[in-house]
Amino acid sequence: MARPALGFGAREFALLLVLLVSVGLLPLVRSSSDDGYGRCERAVRGWAESSAGRDKDGDKLSLKDLLFFLHVPRTGGRTYFHCFLKKLYTNAQECPRSYDKLRFDPSHPDCKLVVSHDDYSLTSKLPRERTSVVTILRNPVDRVFSTYEFSVEVAARFLVHPNLTSAKLMTTRVLTKSRAVSTLDIWPWKYLVPWMREDLFARRDARGIDKVHSSKKVNAYDVEDMVMPLHQYINDPVAHEIIHNGATFQITGLTNNSYFDGAHEVRHCVRKHPDLGRIVLEVAKNRLDQMLYVGLTEDHEESARLFAHMVGAQVLSQSGTLNLDLKEDLHSENDSHPSMVEPEDEETNEHLNSTHGWQNNGGLNSTSDEHGKGNMTVGKLMEAYETCIAKLRKSQSNRRKISLKKVGEANFSKEARKLVPEAILNQIILLNSLDMELYDHAKKIFTQEHLLLKAQQDVAAQLEQLSEQKGWIGVVCGDGICSPWMVVMLGLGITVIIALVSFAVTTRRRTSKLKFIFKLRDVKRKKIEVAYW
Repeated sequence: MARPALGFGAREFALLLVLLVSVGLLPLVRSSSDDGYGRCERAVRGWAESSAGRDKDGDKLSLKDLLFFLHVPRTGGRTYFHCFLKKLYTNAQECPRSYDKLRFDPSHPDCKLVVSHDDYSLTSKLPRERTSVVTILRNPVDRVFSTYEFSVEVAARFLVHPNLTSAKLMTTRVLTKSRAVSTLDIWPWKYLVPWMREDLFARRDARGIDKVHSSKKVNAYDVEDMVMPLHQYINDPVAHEIIHNGATFQITGLTNNSYFDGAHEVRHCVRKHPDLGRIVLEVAKNRLDQMLYVGLTEDHEESARLFAHMVGAQVLSQSGTLNLDLKEDLHSENDSHPSMVEPEDEETNEHLNSTHGWQNNGGLNSTSDEHGKGNMTVGKLMEAYETCIAKLRKSQSNRRKISLKKVGEANFSKEARKLVPEAILNQIILLNSLDMELYDHAKKIFTQEHLLLKAQQDVAAQLEQLSEQKGWIGVVCGDGICSPWMVVMLGLGITVIIALVSFAVTTRRRTSKLKFIFKLRDVKRKKIEVAYW
C-alpha cells in the first residue's frame, strides 16, 4: 500500500499546482513577492524620465556664466581648486562656502564658481541654463583604496587625545571659536571620519594605549588590532551607502547628501535590485556627455593640460585677460613637464574658503594682483599650476606621515596595495560595477577631448602660419581688412609688376644675345679681311 500512496501524493501535488494556477492564486502569490521590485522599477524609471532632456545643451563646449566643479572625492580635485581655479577666479567670484551645504549661497550676482562635493542635484539650486559642469573621475578600485586611506589618516589625527570623549569636546571647542570648516563638516567625510575615529579608539583601548606597534603583520591594509581592515571596511553598510558606486550616484544626484527628496528611495532600490542600476548608469553617462570637461586622475598630466586649454582659456577670455601666444601655448604630444609626476593620493583636508560670510570673501586671494592674471596665457597658467602642485604635494605628504604615526603599521603606499589579496580586489570591482563602466565611458570622452583639442591647435597653428605668409596684406590694408575692390586692384597690380619684370628680363636677355651675335660677326669679318690681304 505504500507504493500507491506515494504515487498518489505526487499526482495530487501536481493537480494542486494546476488548480492554483487555474483559480489565479499562484500569480497572486508571485505578484505579491514581486511587488517590491515593481514599485522600485517605477520609482527608478520615473526618476530617470524626469531627469532626461533637462541637461541637453547645444553648445556644451562653451563656458557659461557659472562654473560648477563637481568634485568626486579622492580624484585630485583639490589640486585643481587650489592650483587652477584659485588662479583663474578671484575670491570674490567664488560662491560663498562652496564646500559647506548649510551655508551655500549661489544667489549673489558675482558668483561665478562653485567647487563642491555636493552631488549633481545641486544644479537645482543653480541657474541651469547659465551653468557649465566639469568633473574628474578615477579608477574605482584606486578611489576605494584612497577613500579608506584618507578616512584612516584624518581619524588618526584625533588619537593625540586620551579618549574619544576628549577628542570630540576639543574639536567642538576649536571649531566654535575659530568658525573654521573642518573635514567633519564636509560630505562624505562627515560620515566616514567619525565612523573610523570611533573604530580607531575602540581598537586602541582594546590593545592598550601605550602599545603602538601591531602584533599582526600581514600587510598595511590588514592591521586588525590597530585599524579596521580593508576587507571589513568595504563590506560595512556605511561603505555600501556612501562609497561603492559613489561616482555614479554623485553624478546622478542620488547620494545621501542629495537635494532631491526621492534620492534615498531610488538609491535603495538600485542597491536592492542591481539590474535597475543600468537605468541610473545611462543617466550618469548622459550627464558626462553634457559636461564641459571630464578629466582622469590616472592621466594627470594630459588632464591638466586639457583643463587649462578647455576651461582656463575660456575663463581668461571671458574676463578679457587672455593673452593668446600660440607659440607659448601650443605643445606637442611629446612635451613633458618635469614637475608633473604621477599624482599622490594625498589631498589637503583644509577647506580654505572664507568662513566669515560674503563680505570677507573678497580680496584674500585676488587673482589679478597675486597671479598676474592680466597678462596670463595658457602656457603661463600651466607653469603656475606645476609650481603650485609641487608645493601642495610636499605639504600633503608631510602631513600624512605625521597623521599616520599613531597607527604606524598602517603604512599605506602603492607598493603595499600590491600585497592586498586578489579576492578583495575582485570584490571591490564587483561592488563598484556601475562606477567601473562609468569610468570606461569617461575614458572615451577624455579621448574625444584630446582629439578635439589637437584639431583646434592644428587649426590655430595653420592660421598663424597663414598670417605670417600673408603679412603683406596687413601692410597694404592697414588693419588687415581689405575691400573686394582693393583685393582686385592689388591682384592686378601684382600681375602687371610680374609681367613688366618678366618683359624686362626677357628683353635684357635678347639684347645680350644680339650683342654677342654682332660681336661674333665683327670678329669673322676681320679674319676674312686679314686673310684677303
